[in-house]
Amino acid sequence: MGLGAISFLIIVANLIVSYNGFNNRRFYNSNVFQVEKILVRKEYKRLITSGFLHVNWWHLLFNMFTLYAFGNSLESYIGELQYFLIYFAGLVGGNLLSLFIHRDHPDYRSVGASGAVAGVVFGSIALFPGMEIGFFGLPLSIPAWLYGLAYMLISIYGIKSRRDNIGHDAHLGGAMVGMLIAILIQPSALVQNYITILIISVPALAFLFIIIKRPQLLLVDNLFYRNHEDFYSIDHKYNQERANRQREIDRILEKIHKKGMKSLTREEKELLKRQSKSIR
Repeated sequence: MGLGAISFLIIVANLIVSYNGFNNRRFYNSNVFQVEKILVRKEYKRLITSGFLHVNWWHLLFNMFTLYAFGNSLESYIGELQYFLIYFAGLVGGNLLSLFIHRDHPDYRSVGASGAVAGVVFGSIALFPGMEIGFFGLPLSIPAWLYGLAYMLISIYGIKSRRDNIGHDAHLGGAMVGMLIAILIQPSALVQNYITILIISVPALAFLFIIIKRPQLLLVDNLFYRNHEDFYSIDHKYNQERANRQREIDRILEKIHKKGMKSLTREEKELLKRQSKSIR
């Protein structure tokens, strides 16, 4: 099967941007998804640019192979513009859910096209629920609806447990948005395939309701149920750092009072100098 034009352009863009990120750390860091950069510095471009970066070649190739496996049929069936819409919406939707879930975790970082690819995969499942999904050439395949349900449950468990370093939240968000856009493009799919769509959507929607309205029901120590002292919101982190600096200044001033200015170290003098500039 030939590679569709949009799929080809997406794969080329991912290869170029990811390769640049592999070899240029400054470029990588300026485009990676990072909560504090997005919420505090308003660098919203990271919601998109991070979707074209990858951790390594294996990460990149896995995502592009999955896109190739599902994207060609979907692109030829619904058209190039609609296909691109599903991909882009999955990318942004996945990152927005990740941003919401990790909004109180300022140092959280992620990269990868997984959310966008999940959008394409689940857009395909919404339109072709009867297709069989295989696994890397193995003589084994499962129905699309079963794959979709398993994927959702694994993503939910991954978000809840945080046992690995995989962006399950972006996967879940991208999958749900991709399915929604596919249904909006072809509303008849909702009537024809409503059982499959419900089987896949109900656990995801229930989980989203819990993390938004009843996070304490998860009863786990994670990003949704705050139980550890080392968990800080962005405001809390800023205020904590400010309080620590003030305590250090107070200690230095007390030292000057007792032992005089000559007793200060070079680092202490520099700290006082920076503090005096900041309050002018």
